[in-house]
Amino acid sequence: MSEKPPYVSLHVEESPSNAKSNPADAGAAFVLESKGTWYHAGFHLTTAIVGPTVLALPYALRGMGWGPGLLSLTVAFLVTYYNYMLMSKVLDHCESKGRRHIRFRELAADILGSGWMYYFVVTVQATINTGVSIGSILLAGDCLEIMYTDLYLDGPLKLYHFIIIVTVVLILLSQLPSFHSLRYINLASLVLCLAYTLLVVIGCIRAGASRDAPPKNYSLSSSKFNRAFDAFSSISILASVFGNGILPEIQATLAPPAAGKMEKGLRLCYVVIFFTFYSAAISGYWAFGNQVNSNVLKNLMPDSGPSLAPTWLLGLVVVFVLLQLFAIGLIYSQVAYEIMEKNSADSTQGMFSKRNLIPRLILRTLYVIFCGFMAAMLPFFGDIIAVVGALGFIPLDFILPLLLYNMALRPSKTKATFWFNIVIMVTFTGVGIIGAYSSVRKLVLDANQFKLFSNDVVG
Repeated sequence: MSEKPPYVSLHVEESPSNAKSNPADAGAAFVLESKGTWYHAGFHLTTAIVGPTVLALPYALRGMGWGPGLLSLTVAFLVTYYNYMLMSKVLDHCESKGRRHIRFRELAADILGSGWMYYFVVTVQATINTGVSIGSILLAGDCLEIMYTDLYLDGPLKLYHFIIIVTVVLILLSQLPSFHSLRYINLASLVLCLAYTLLVVIGCIRAGASRDAPPKNYSLSSSKFNRAFDAFSSISILASVFGNGILPEIQATLAPPAAGKMEKGLRLCYVVIFFTFYSAAISGYWAFGNQVNSNVLKNLMPDSGPSLAPTWLLGLVVVFVLLQLFAIGLIYSQVAYEIMEKNSADSTQGMFSKRNLIPRLILRTLYVIFCGFMAAMLPFFGDIIAVVGALGFIPLDFILPLLLYNMALRPSKTKATFWFNIVIMVTFTGVGIIGAYSSVRKLVLDANQFKLFSNDVVG
């Protein structure tokens, strides 16, 4: 058994005051301060899961068709809820044993007893955080461009100009010091996602029933090879849409004892998921069939011909999506900021002391600039979320929670729970491998459709 990294704390601080007593761990003391309630956790979870990627759900159904698509959506709904509940139980179990973990990477290294697992989780989380941050900035820039071109059809500004604007705003917001300080922003995010999903559903129903609606065709590719890869790419998108990869860090924001609080937060989150995901997926795919874009708004606002929804409705959707994207960019940056703070800040000095404020300002600014640069250079919204889903969310959200539960709580091998968890792990390991290949393949194929710093988001 390999030795754990020397800086992995297996007995993580049981209270914020204890966290602050450890001068080496400013990440815990500042970024992951434990002050929240169960509904704060619900706000964080909803922001992490229910975002503008809901606009890609009709596109996910397009790759599988009605039956397999809705079945896959339901399986992802049930499996992720089950997995997140198990993850919360593992964290509660460790806390009851005097080891309150506030970081995914330390939880995995503790239970699995392997130093390499620590680095594996760090790498996967970094992939998720960076990928989602890039995607959020890209889609926010796209929203601004949509509003701009509606007002100035032949205006001189390009997509990368709007990405720069989004990046600057996100740099300012990124200076909020802790995860807990995002709670009201994430409450607003919850309201925004309900609002724009309702508007999109109304727009899709109106478009599908109008005389200007495109012909409805739900057929799949004639090639079995392409159908298979489209299906696995769609599954990767579903994994990305349902994933978060930061549940332990969200649970860390709960005031101890955290036992039971996360389950209430998850229930709140999944009520929102049910109403938003199914309504958007069904209405969008029904309205546009296999012509649906990776962002269904593109179908409601076609490049040629009249808009298929009222201008005021589309304008509100774009504004609401844009505002929520800032919250998503913030929440998925918290693990990166925690790592930065842990290695650069001094917890013996104040959170806003000059010693800590200047490194925080510099490091977070550089991180957001990097994400903005990548968003401008590689405008692949649909493909980005598929790759992130396969490489990031499937391992962290569909496999590791089950493995950690079986290792930590050790259910009897004679019980169905143990073998049910094994079946899910094996199934999604295979899905993840094939999904990663098919998603990267589609990304490579789409590379022929753009130039560096292109003005169009490739679907």
